[in-house]
Parts: sequence; structure tokens; C-alpha cells
Amino acid sequence: MSTILSLPDQSTASLPKVSYLNKEYGLKSWLLTQDHKRIAILYLIAITFFFFVGGAMAALIRLELLTPQTDLLAADTYNKVFSAHGIIMVFFFLVPVAPAVLGNFLIPLMIGARDVAFPKINLLSWYLFVSGGCIELTMMVFGGVDTGWTFTTPLSTHYLNTNVVAAAMGIFVAGFSSILTGLNFLVTIHRMRAPGMTWFRLPLFIWSYYATSFIFVLATPVIAIALVLVVLERIIGIGVFDPAKGGDPLLFQHLFWFYSHPAVYVMILPGMGVISEVVACFCRKRVFGYTAVAFSSVAIGVFSFFVWAHHMFIMGISSYSALVFSLMTMLVAVPSAIKIFNWSATMYKGSITFDTPMLYTLGFIGLFTIGGLTGVFLASMGMDIHLTETYFVVAHFHFVMVGGMVTAFMAGLHFWWPKITGRMYPESMGRIAAVILFTGFNLTFFPQFILGYLGMPRRYAAYPPEFQVLNVFSSAGATVLAVGYLLPLLYLTWSLKYGKIAGANPWQAAGLEWEIQSPPLTENFPVTPIVTHEAYDYEWLASKKGSEVPTVG
Repeated sequence: MSTILSLPDQSTASLPKVSYLNKEYGLKSWLLTQDHKRIAILYLIAITFFFFVGGAMAALIRLELLTPQTDLLAADTYNKVFSAHGIIMVFFFLVPVAPAVLGNFLIPLMIGARDVAFPKINLLSWYLFVSGGCIELTMMVFGGVDTGWTFTTPLSTHYLNTNVVAAAMGIFVAGFSSILTGLNFLVTIHRMRAPGMTWFRLPLFIWSYYATSFIFVLATPVIAIALVLVVLERIIGIGVFDPAKGGDPLLFQHLFWFYSHPAVYVMILPGMGVISEVVACFCRKRVFGYTAVAFSSVAIGVFSFFVWAHHMFIMGISSYSALVFSLMTMLVAVPSAIKIFNWSATMYKGSITFDTPMLYTLGFIGLFTIGGLTGVFLASMGMDIHLTETYFVVAHFHFVMVGGMVTAFMAGLHFWWPKITGRMYPESMGRIAAVILFTGFNLTFFPQFILGYLGMPRRYAAYPPEFQVLNVFSSAGATVLAVGYLLPLLYLTWSLKYGKIAGANPWQAAGLEWEIQSPPLTENFPVTPIVTHEAYDYEWLASKKGSEVPTVG
């Protein structure tokens, strides 16, 4: 297929004299800002820091698992390392990264608004997030927590386990950040759309973030309650979860997974919104089945609240309830499959350009499909009994969350980087990084499917020698994966000063955010836009630009 997009001539291009980046200077102007775009940048900096902290913990895990014995870390230290990895990566990277960064930056731009509905609350959400993260980091410095990221009771209520109160409070504080972000997005999307921006003219990105925001608001209070009860049980000895005090550990499992399974879709739904935008742009086509893709986002959000107990098939729940949850878990695969099929149909006979965002998108589709299909394995009670608490679950989770969400976030970050900064990154380096990430990810986590099926339990520092070869493959792949993550950090940072000037719309993409300067003004739009066409009308865009819609070459 022919290459159909080219960057504008850079010889006479220059950055706008005034933008949200340079209207004010100084640390105070950033730390007290109410501009949604600057708050998104603050989130990006903080979340990137937490990502590399969690990544460092993952590196220690993979180094320890190079050999069957506990050579590098003692068993209790290993427990604290994988607990820190899980807590940081789930609650301080995967859950907030796409909504807090891309959502904050793009939602007002995409709907024609000048800011989010509650700018001060938006800034407060960042401070709550950073405060929760600082509590977690302090906890890690002063001994760490050794319960795993799930805080499973009665393990977390046992007094011999360390720093559970501090770890729970860090997540509790950060949870309020999620709730405030979700509330802000819901009100913004409902009340601040530009004239003519009807529900079915919204970008699919907005539909995904709309569903995500409902999950934030409805599910996050549940884990907050569960963690507060754990803290109260440890501090004042009330019997809620500990059977020695008359409590029920299954109650914690129900509360935790009632939040944590919707949280999976908090992580993946925003990524799906990103993919819809990238596929439409780089295939130069309207997304196939717009209405079906939009409602599939809502359906995923609804179904996510009815599948939590498939994590509990071996916990003692009745076989009849397990059967219902097994069926519901398989049903949630339907709206996810709708998205995969519709993206594939959009690419069919499209004029595809294999630029960096599209390469990440193709990687997402492949990795998420593998992760989703293996989730159906775990939804089957017979298979789940064999595979639960093994590395098969670890591989499945990482294929969906890291292979899916992080790859989608990278697609979105590269796609909107010219809009965020006004500069392009080195395209060749972006393509290399996308290929390295995809290769390294498969080398790291695909062997873990085999390890799990063979019976290797997760969270063990030592393992039988016959599993060493696959573990060495996995650790070697993690090294390649680390390169795939470090490269974008380097060349995106380089591009801030040396990247070519992007112009308003370097991808020739549709959407309101591409109709304004890059980087945008503080107020986004000089005048309120009036929307007269849907988000993916590339024929309208071509006629406006005075060019024909490209065709397959």
C-alpha cells in the first residue's frame, strides 16, 4: 500500500508565539495551573517516574528468576519487591496513565471546550495522586509491604506482615484522584460540548473515556471501603475479614475484585479509544460500525461490574454462582471482539500508512487479542482450577494490561505528541522502538503461558530446575522490552528541543483538536467552534484541504 501522508515543509515553519506552554513561566505557574493541558503534562511527568520505579522492581524480579534458587533476593525481600511492583504499576501507572494524561489533554479539545468543568478539582486530583504515590514510596523505603498488590486477607490483617496500613492509605488517597478525574470528565462531556457536537458526532475516544469515567466513580469507592476496613482491623482489632476474630476473608475478595475487575477496563477502555482514532487516521476511513463500537464501550463498562467472582472459582463460592460468573465473563468478550473486528474492517481496503502510531496500534491488536482469548480460558471453571495462581495468569494479565494498555498509550502519545509539543519526533526511531517493544514483550511473557500451563506457581522466588530455560527466555525478553521503553523516553525528550516543527495537523487527521494550532492556546479555541459533521468525515476533510481522498496504491 502506498504511503499517503507526508509532513509539511519545515523550512518556513515555526512554533506559535503564544501557547499554553509559554504563556507563563516559572515553577509556580505550573504547580498552581488550572489549565487542563498543563495538568496533563504534570501527570505525564509523575506517572513516567512511577513507571520506571515499578519497572525497576520488575527488573529485580526477572534477575532473581534467572536461576531456580534464591540467589539475589531473600524470599521475604522477593515478596516485598513483587508487591511493590504490582502496587506501583497498577495503582500509579496503569489505572491513571491514559485518563490522566491523554484524557485530561484531549477531552476538552475534542469536544470544543475551553477547559474541563472543574479546573481546580482537576489540579487537586493531581496533588492527591502525587501524595498517594509519595506515601507508597515512603512505605517502600521503610521496609515495604509483603502481601502482594491484592492485599489478600487474612494475610494483610496478620500483624507479622509489614506496612500494610501505609500501603493501603497511599492507594486510598490516590483513589480520590481517580474519583475526581472521572467526575470531571463526566460533567465536561455532558455539559460542555460545542454547538452541533451531538452524541453520535463524538469521537470514539470520548465514548471510551465516558465509560471509563463511570467506572472510576462507581467502583473506586468500593476498594476504598475495603482498604479502610483492613486498616481498622489491624489498628483496633474489629473482626471483618480475619476468621480468628469472627470475620470472613471471602468478603474482602468480593469487595476487592468488585473494584479490580472493572479497574481492568479502566486500564484498557481508554486504550481502545486511542486505537479507534489512530486506525481511522492512518487508514483514511470512517471507523467501520461507529455506533457498534461506541455502544461496545458502554457495554464493556456495564458488564465489568458483573464478572468479579471469576477470580474466586477456587475460593469456595458455590458451583452455581461460579457458573453464572463464568458465563458473564465470556459474554464480556463480545463487545471487545466487536472492536477488534470493526478495526480490522476499517483497515480493509484502507490507504494504510505504517507510521509509528499505526505500528503501535497493530501491536496492540495482536497482543490484546492474545490476552483476551486467554481470558476466556480462565473464565472456564475447569481450566481455571488448573491455571489459577500460576504464571498463566501473570502472562494473561500482562498481555492485556501491559501489551494492550501500554502499547495503546504509546500509540496515542506518538499520535498526539505533535499537538502536545508542536514538534515531531524522529519517525525512524519511533518505528524501531515499536518493533522492539512488540518483540521484547512476546519474548518476555509468551514463555510464561507455557510455564503456567506446566504448573509453575506465581509469586515464588524459587522453582524447580526444569523451568529454568523458559525463565531465562523471559528474563532475556525483559531486557529487550526495557530497551523498547527507554528509546521513546530518549527521542521524545530530544524532540522537545530539536524535533521538526509539526504544524497544526501533520497527520492530516480529522477532529477538532487538529483544527487549532500546535501547541494549543491556553483557552484552546479563539472562538467557540460549531460542529457540522461527524468526527471521521475524511471526505469532508479532503474537500476542505482541496485534495482527493487517497486510495490504495
